[in-house]
Amino acid sequence: MSIRQQRGVLVEDRDWGTAPVDLLQSACPWRTFRWYKGQKHYSGTYWSATVRDHVIYESRLELSRLLFADFDPSVRGIVAQPFLLKTALEGKVRQHIPDYLLLTGQVPVVVDVKPLHRLSKPEVAFTFGWTREAVESRGWKYEVWSEPPAVELENIRFLAGYRREWLFSAETLKELWDADLDGLLLGQATRCLPNHPEPHVRAAIHHLLWRQDLVTDLGRPLGSSHVLRRAG
Repeated sequence: MSIRQQRGVLVEDRDWGTAPVDLLQSACPWRTFRWYKGQKHYSGTYWSATVRDHVIYESRLELSRLLFADFDPSVRGIVAQPFLLKTALEGKVRQHIPDYLLLTGQVPVVVDVKPLHRLSKPEVAFTFGWTREAVESRGWKYEVWSEPPAVELENIRFLAGYRREWLFSAETLKELWDADLDGLLLGQATRCLPNHPEPHVRAAIHHLLWRQDLVTDLGRPLGSSHVLRRAG
């Protein structure tokens, strides 16, 4: 395993089975990130509320996975293109750079993002097969992630607009929590603090939904008829 650190410093050919998580957590993206006219993939940077920094993506599908990771309260760290993994198989040296490393409260999760229609390609299946074996040999989790449910993605994308906590009054958030919104419809909840403008209350509720202090059914388009529940 090799990683790229700040200022382009390389840490090369470390033993995969003993490489510490702290080393991987500090990794910079392995590939040089650039934009150019006419490029075929959609790449960019996403500001993650989880890591309070920008994380890169190289496709819209990778951006979708980033949104889900940022929304997941169990994820405590996100590293893009975290390492170059190498192994010898069938007389050849094989190399692969996973898309993301998610650091959770349990075990790290190594993620490869690939459109569903490409998973059946033999070279893709082969690479993901030996990568899974290597990752799971450490007791870690390996995930191949493809297109998510469209409605759930759009709901999470919408709530991500309310992820920056410094934009919301701590006092308003506490008043909403004390108001006990459990079981209320979203449309009713926006009127529960008459001393605050309704748009401000609605935005604060969306922030609580992003933090998952409140939860609701994200399997259908988010609207005023959604029932709110306290998390846990």
